Amino acid sequence: MRWVNRRISRGNNLLLGSIPILILVMIYLFAAAERHSINPSDKLLPLPGAMVQAMWGLLFEPDQLTGRLLFWADTFASLQRLGLGLGISTLSALLVGLLIGILPPVRATFGMLVTGIAVIPPIALLPILFIAFGLGEASKVALIVIGIAPFMIRDIAAHIGGLPREQIVKAQTLGASTWQLILRVALPQAMPRLIQAVRLSLGPAWVFLISAEAIASDIGLGYRVFLVRRYLAMDVILPYVAWIALIAVAMDFLLARSSRSLFPWAHGASR
Repeated sequence: MRWVNRRISRGNNLLLGSIPILILVMIYLFAAAERHSINPSDKLLPLPGAMVQAMWGLLFEPDQLTGRLLFWADTFASLQRLGLGLGISTLSALLVGLLIGILPPVRATFGMLVTGIAVIPPIALLPILFIAFGLGEASKVALIVIGIAPFMIRDIAAHIGGLPREQIVKAQTLGASTWQLILRVALPQAMPRLIQAVRLSLGPAWVFLISAEAIASDIGLGYRVFLVRRYLAMDVILPYVAWIALIAVAMDFLLARSSRSLFPWAHGASR
């Protein structure tokens, strides 16, 4: 059987996906052991024991100044900012994307504006956001929204604008008004695409969040990583990066499962 026609079971899919990760872990452990055999105080590639020791205090010992468990406080602060940014962006993409996609006058009026905002590097706007919103939570959430919402809006608008014209004509023939077209024709077909857009935006959203936290914050995963870098604390940085990756993978997995459960018709034979 040709490889292009092979079907991989769920168990084999998990096994095959684990192999590259295990190989990378083994390469890291081998390289770390080699470096420590030459220099026992090496900080670039810490051994697992050193990472556990460094993370223990952040995980289970309250900070002397704030009384908080720093690791969990960082996680909660970052997830709160990320959740707000993704929520506002998703709602904006759904509302604005639907209107731009299905209503030509709205598309002609706002399409160019959305495109113009989408091509501006969001990091370049960070000083403006700090001046406009201050150094608090609003500027960090705003950076995430500005960074991913225009892309999501354009994606939803393009998807709705590409719907077969026959669907619109048939609905109008049956007496559907503009709002009925939006709610009963466009909206159901936009939802699975919206979840896909959120999945594709997770990576950029994390980039903007970490950037904002690194520049102006006193708590958060990005803040902690950039705080300890001055001490070359790779035994903290690597676990934090792995934790961010784990959260992102879990979010992507939940979104994918939700899309397949709620909209199985949108996934066809790949379900």
